[in-house]
Amino acid sequence: MAMLLTGLGLVLVIEGLALALAPSRIEEALDLLRAMTPGQRRMLGLAGVAAGVGLLWAIRLWG
Repeated sequence: MAMLLTGLGLVLVIEGLALALAPSRIEEALDLLRAMTPGQRRMLGLAGVAAGVGLLWAIRLWG
């Protein structure tokens, strides 16, 4: 449970830094997402999930 909370905390820190340091870039990224079709957004999300699972798997394997 501690690892899960640590991971969520890190996500919040990174998201907060992005919003605090580059708010205009976040708006540009949101505009880019709005321009994508739902299928493209779905594939982007699935790619992110796959990258995260791969990273976690690599950490467990070699960490």
